[in-house]
Amino acid sequence: MQRSTLAASVTLIFTLLGCNNPPPPTAPSAPPPEARPAEVKPAEEAPKEAPSWPKTLAPIDPATLSVENAALLAPPAAPPPINRDTPAKVVVKMEVLEKEMTLADGVTYTFWTFGGTVPGPMVRVREGDFVEFHLMNHPNNTMPHNIDLHAVTGPGGGATSTFTAPGHQTQFSFRALNPGVYVYHCATAPVGMHFANGMYGLIVVEPEGGFPKVDREYYVVQSEFYTQGDFREPGLQPFAMDRAIKEDPAYVVFNGRDEALTGDRALKAKVGETVRLFVGNGGPNLVSSFHVIGEIFDRVYKEGATEASANVQTTLIPAGGATIVDFKMDVPGTFILVDHAIFRAFNKGALGMLKADGPEDKIIYSGQEVDEVYLGEKTDEGVALREQPSAQGDSIEARMLRGQATFLGTCSACHQKDATGLAGIFPPLASSDYLMADKERSIRVVLEGLAGPIEVNGVKYNGTMPGLANMTDHEIADALTFVRNSFGNKGDPIAATEVGAVRASIQKPANLGHP
Repeated sequence: MQRSTLAASVTLIFTLLGCNNPPPPTAPSAPPPEARPAEVKPAEEAPKEAPSWPKTLAPIDPATLSVENAALLAPPAAPPPINRDTPAKVVVKMEVLEKEMTLADGVTYTFWTFGGTVPGPMVRVREGDFVEFHLMNHPNNTMPHNIDLHAVTGPGGGATSTFTAPGHQTQFSFRALNPGVYVYHCATAPVGMHFANGMYGLIVVEPEGGFPKVDREYYVVQSEFYTQGDFREPGLQPFAMDRAIKEDPAYVVFNGRDEALTGDRALKAKVGETVRLFVGNGGPNLVSSFHVIGEIFDRVYKEGATEASANVQTTLIPAGGATIVDFKMDVPGTFILVDHAIFRAFNKGALGMLKADGPEDKIIYSGQEVDEVYLGEKTDEGVALREQPSAQGDSIEARMLRGQATFLGTCSACHQKDATGLAGIFPPLASSDYLMADKERSIRVVLEGLAGPIEVNGVKYNGTMPGLANMTDHEIADALTFVRNSFGNKGDPIAATEVGAVRASIQKPANLGHP
């Protein structure tokens, strides 16, 4: 009696949460014949058949269907497209594992996972398939889990049928009625914590005719992590419920960790190929503004809809939603995947790479054609300094004036005119122990740029400075000589030959394109 009452209560809860399908809308009643205007049609036009909604699938007998085991691959791999024209019985066996894994270099986290990865493996079936789903909760786990698949029509999307204690397994079956790309996730209380620890993935239901063919497919899911330590703070980081409630993530990442899709882990393609990304948003809180820098999506199936939109720059993916984007690689280079809520990309980790190899097409994209100094109206003061008679020649006074002009036109944009920088963002050049400690390093920083943590006058900074190798050796030498002998600094002048020597020691990187 108690068990049936509990089951009824759980079903009621999921009903209140909107997990059951709503009834189809009632068609408005037709007006009486005398109120309807006469309909005039060309004689040759046949009456149009009303669209069938909702679509009705042919009935099946699961006992007569061919049986397939779902291919569950680690992300970013996507299972291969469905290569059949009839429904099948697809068996999915998903194991829940709680395990410590890398969240960022030097940072670990205890993830709760489907299949041992974040996101869990992508499940791929066909419209009309009969899916037999097995959920196994590893005996070493500490929590009960279940699964809610948004592709399921039924209470809780399967969650009411899969509450599974550690060391147990459950099973239920469903028919894939609606084509699209859907999120799955754990829905065991506290639901938000199960999301936040990594329990989500995608299930793709291909339409009966399949998707248009492409050369490559990848699987990407954005999500947030709420750790007690801030972004990239080292060590084993525990979950921070207060941050999750405030929607203040330390990390916003693709595929479960910082730099999951960069460097050797970057996605790959060749010029001329078509690429499809199945992109989900596991949340638990934020909406994704998904964008690939340097590409335009040829087709976007917004939220997995059947009809595609064309020529889209950025597409919104709600928490608990997903989309499909298709595009062709027209030129080589490194194309950057981002959440275009851009501080998430460059300060919280929502950044990936797709590297395309192949021949260039200078008509589509020329690459850099001009690289020269432009001072603009902002630097009238600098121009005036350069035009002074005393700024001519190679005296220290002349070099200091020219260096001051370069500083005003370039360096002051970030480090400010008084060289005091911006607190917590741009370090000061005034009375700077970092600048004055190593002359060669200061040259190298100007030429190559600088990224990552540094300490200046006892204060830590962690930002990015672009390289200024487009400046001449004389400009860099004069600017550094000026800064090293102004704003409370006192040091040796820097010669253009010293800048040239450092420049020669720097290996020129290969041209990988934008950015």
